[in-house]
Amino acid sequence: MVLRFRDLVRFGSLVVILGFLCGCNGSGDGTSSGSGGVKRIVILTNGPDPFWDTCEAGAKAAEIELALTDKGYKVDFQRGNFTAKRQIDMLKQYGLSSDVAAVGISVFDPDNRNLVAEMEALQKKGVKVITIDSDIQRDKYRDARFAYLGTDNVIGGRELGRAAKAIAPDGANFAFFVGDLGVANAVERMSGFLEGAGQDFHELTRLSDAGDRPKARGNVEVALNQHPECNMLVGIWAYNTPQIVSVVRDRDIRETTKVVCFDAAQQSIDALGNGNVDVMVVQNPYQMGFDGVKLMHALLEDNQDVISTMFPEYAKEGTKDLYRTELRVVAPDTDSPLTKELFDESTIFFTYSEFVKWLEERGLVSS
Repeated sequence: MVLRFRDLVRFGSLVVILGFLCGCNGSGDGTSSGSGGVKRIVILTNGPDPFWDTCEAGAKAAEIELALTDKGYKVDFQRGNFTAKRQIDMLKQYGLSSDVAAVGISVFDPDNRNLVAEMEALQKKGVKVITIDSDIQRDKYRDARFAYLGTDNVIGGRELGRAAKAIAPDGANFAFFVGDLGVANAVERMSGFLEGAGQDFHELTRLSDAGDRPKARGNVEVALNQHPECNMLVGIWAYNTPQIVSVVRDRDIRETTKVVCFDAAQQSIDALGNGNVDVMVVQNPYQMGFDGVKLMHALLEDNQDVISTMFPEYAKEGTKDLYRTELRVVAPDTDSPLTKELFDESTIFFTYSEFVKWLEERGLVSS
């Protein structure tokens, strides 16, 4: 068959139109799929870290257990970069995407009005919004999300302080290390630590690193150089502890320096097992991912049974819109003064071996 010129023009135009229509199904950057009517349940982290790998595993497990694919949903796990700007930009993209149904965000900057404005805009659009692991500034902005789901970080800090007091009964001169001093979970953990440790513990400095690992290590060096009397190092975010352990090892000061920390990065777990960490207060990011997806799905389906079970007295006040996930204290197998009786009844107490077994049973390497 021979095509005339005008037929070729018509055919070419048709190809262009079809290509344009196909291109409208996605932006090419993962922000809007829109195909088949599938709706996304998004979790947006504050930054990249193995902690979030465990959370993602829990979220994907919920996707399977709740049969979300059959119901027209999929879990989309996305990572920030330890800046408020990245989170604001991502929330703006979600607002422009017709397939985003729910967003769970680990807030990097709890006082950022622009971030709050984007959360509010999503809610006005009908998107369900919760916070996971790190909340907004509740006194001013708690209406920007339905609820917070994660660790009670004040209690977590208090438990770490109690552990530090047992490890150093005569007190200590200590330094805090964290990604950002203004993030809600950091503020609450440090204030809780001070409460739990008591008046014989003296804070020398608190240093932030914006998620930069070399700077995190450098901060430990700076603290020890400026404060030779420092005899306890406190890691607040998961990646801080491996940097602390590395410096303590290189300086050969383990015998005179206590190391206590939040979260269980794989290197931190190994360090606890070989005697280079004294205690870890461990969250349950797997549960955060699983229960976060479970809650967002319940909000989308208006499943009041699930919602009322998680929030039996739900209200935007006090702790009534806070869902507390599990908290653990992990101690070395031997030669530790730590016992379950030192901590809150709701806190789970594990030895190193018990914790490793718990991880292995779930196919995890960190928590």
